[in-house]
Amino acid sequence: MKTNLWVVFYILLAVFSAPVIAQTHASVPLENQIYYILEQAQLRGLCSPLSGIRPYTQSVVVSAIGEILDSKNNERLTPTEREILERYLVKFSRPDTGIDWRRGAFYGETLLGGNTRVSANLGVSANIEGSTGLYFNTSDYENNFGTEVWLEACLNGDLGEDISYNFSFTGGLIQAPRKYFGEYNIYYEGFDNEKNSEYQNDTFPVFSEPLTHFPYTYRKKWDGSVFFLTSLSSFEYWPDTIAGGYGLLAEITASFFENRLIMRMGRLSHEWGSSPQGSSLSFNQAARPFFGIEAAFSPVSWFSIASLTGALEYFNGAGIKDSSMTFQNAFSINTLQFRYKNYLFFDFTDAVVYPKRFEPGYMAPIISNFFYQNNIGDFDNMAMSFNLKAQYPGLGNIWVSFFMDEMNFLSDISTLDRQMFALQAGLTFFLPFLSFSSIKLSYTAVNPYTYTHNRNYNPWYGEQRMETAYTNNGVSLGYYLPPNSDELLVRFDTAPLKNITASLQYQMIRHGADFGTSAVDGSNLLSELDPNGRDDNQILKRFFLHDGAYQWLHIIKLGGEWTLEKAPLAFYWEIGTVISYFTNTKEPANSGEAYPYEIIDTPEYPRTTAFIARIGIRVFPK
Repeated sequence: MKTNLWVVFYILLAVFSAPVIAQTHASVPLENQIYYILEQAQLRGLCSPLSGIRPYTQSVVVSAIGEILDSKNNERLTPTEREILERYLVKFSRPDTGIDWRRGAFYGETLLGGNTRVSANLGVSANIEGSTGLYFNTSDYENNFGTEVWLEACLNGDLGEDISYNFSFTGGLIQAPRKYFGEYNIYYEGFDNEKNSEYQNDTFPVFSEPLTHFPYTYRKKWDGSVFFLTSLSSFEYWPDTIAGGYGLLAEITASFFENRLIMRMGRLSHEWGSSPQGSSLSFNQAARPFFGIEAAFSPVSWFSIASLTGALEYFNGAGIKDSSMTFQNAFSINTLQFRYKNYLFFDFTDAVVYPKRFEPGYMAPIISNFFYQNNIGDFDNMAMSFNLKAQYPGLGNIWVSFFMDEMNFLSDISTLDRQMFALQAGLTFFLPFLSFSSIKLSYTAVNPYTYTHNRNYNPWYGEQRMETAYTNNGVSLGYYLPPNSDELLVRFDTAPLKNITASLQYQMIRHGADFGTSAVDGSNLLSELDPNGRDDNQILKRFFLHDGAYQWLHIIKLGGEWTLEKAPLAFYWEIGTVISYFTNTKEPANSGEAYPYEIIDTPEYPRTTAFIARIGIRVFPK
């Protein structure tokens, strides 16, 4: 009887996934440490170059680890590095049937039709985290506490040798306190909309980053809304006090021709680009997941193409109906990747955020999104990006990235707000005297209004102004910094033992204030650039640090993770300090000229020193 029930289950699953056309091809979560390990292996020439289209499937990871562990690399690996790789090889290989208490899962498989293997793996896991932030300023101090308690149940497996599936549901309690700063104008203060009633100014509330986490590191784990325990029917957008939430990730992935063609439909996080993981300016893992259909094809070793189209998700800032009424967007992105052996990498990406409709040209990887808009009308938010990375295996790499949102090369590139782009340069080199150790140095600048877009009327939405910012669920699809920011980053990573990782990081982040009397226009993802007089309007100019108040952040943090060998537990921690202060000009903000600035300390823009600590435990870690 049990066998018959299993057969019925597999047949139903195969029927529902038949449109995709099933080794294990489910994706490896982007937060897994194996991505860093594989980057280090490529940096040292221990394996063939991997695609910049992430997440990787488990079969791709297992194949890469097998290549690294090949006998020709034995002398180039330390004993600790071999142990680390062997541990991951076991982790991502097909498990034995039955209950595995160390993995917190039950695995079963059977044969259909005599030779088609189908399998199911049912598992559970938990992530429990506590955090605190102690803030001092010139007159007072305050302490804040946060928590994350998440329980996960997942079902995954294979349908034959080419198709895999994964369904994951999480539920939990979260608290991430923030501070209210004030109101900010969508357009600059004093914007005159009489020239065109389509563009309406408004204000919106501005909050700090979560006070119990380091700036710009907090990643929402919940989908849609949170639910306070006093009213489970209330759809709220942030857990300033304890609240419940849920998350759902799912995928069906097919792999053919020895992983040269990978097709997937699902709701996942992504990171696209040949720059180091976490650095992408166009499609970053810091973005919220959304449902999409994608394909990646690598017909030859030096070229690959990838395409994705999906439905973006609204940010519940004004209510579940009001917020979603103005944000009904789809997203399409195409990437071409060229590489010369393990030495030179070049990516070209073009992407578009557009109000939902059936638009075949955007969905087709053979058509340029950027130019296709000229054929169908100017209603959408277009973007292009380029990555160039040079690498010398065994030494390190150097890369530059450029993201272009809106530009006019015939106008002043250095000062006009309409020159909406982000630029990044960096280098990575490995340290031969420690296991899988490296230092990363990068500089990133994000111009005002980058990743933003005007609300405007669309023929298929009547008189409703639609938002088409380069965001999903209120979070940028690109880099994690807000517009009008820059960042200097130095990071050291190491794996001194097979079950211990550690990191030390310094950041200097500068960001235009998006609150207060000296707020700088274009410093928030909700900002919108005045469409009138963009080339000659004296207000619509940028003078970074010299046109209003700017927050300076100096961040030093130390973190690590310890995975127990004889128990299904992993402990992780992070501790450090944040020194924050503001600079301002004596002249009013947004005056259209560059003025000297100086450090200030006012109730509106205070100096603060924060000590932040975060500790957590994973049960049955992935």
